[in-house]
Amino acid sequence: QVQIVESGGGLVLPGGSLRLSCAASGSIFSIYAMGWYRQAPGKQRELVATIAGGAITNYADSVKGRFTISRDIAKNTVYLQMNSLKLEDTAVYYCNVKALVPNRDFWGQGTQVTVSS
Repeated sequence: QVQIVESGGGLVLPGGSLRLSCAASGSIFSIYAMGWYRQAPGKQRELVATIAGGAITNYADSVKGRFTISRDIAKNTVYLQMNSLKLEDTAVYYCNVKALVPNRDFWGQGTQVTVSS
């Protein structure tokens, strides 16, 4: 069994910061990529940032320069540091984990991020 557990969401003022964490545990091995996606009400789920291996990163244009993704390979954990948050960053943020054993994607349950004054 595999567990994907996210944490760190919450309510923040515009311009504020939050740090999301996602840890994978259980019968999961050879994780080769981890990432964050988000879904706002009435919109499709979209990519926020991904990290492959230890350092190959990819960001949505809307978050470049504001968000930073990082990974602790030993802990099977991925982080998303979100700075200069905007109202339009409000969404449910989902962690995605890509593994070879088993060979499939895993998703977390989602964590709510609300940016509001």
